[in-house]
Amino acid sequence: MLIPSAFAADAAPAADAMTTLGQFLPLIVIFVLFWFMLIRPQMKQAKEQRKLIEALQKGDEVTTSAGIVGRITKVADGYVSLEIAPDTVITVQKHTVSTLLPKGTIKAL
Repeated sequence: MLIPSAFAADAAPAADAMTTLGQFLPLIVIFVLFWFMLIRPQMKQAKEQRKLIEALQKGDEVTTSAGIVGRITKVADGYVSLEIAPDTVITVQKHTVSTLLPKGTIKAL
């Protein structure tokens, strides 16, 4: 005969539950490390930023993400008006406010 006989391969041994867990253990450890070192701190920082933006009020001294320092003169839904110099008022989006400064900081500059 030209075609040799085909033999069935032996059945694969059943996977042990501990072996399967051992294979996924490094992935689980990496996910846990990512959670505690990256995701969780970013969520806390975003929550603090939301609280800061919600608490903005007229008279607060702030710094924007662009580095502009000013005093809030008007608070609207999505915008705040900043007085950056005498008689110079600009309007910026609320989410660009990055830092709330202590009172009197602008005079010290």
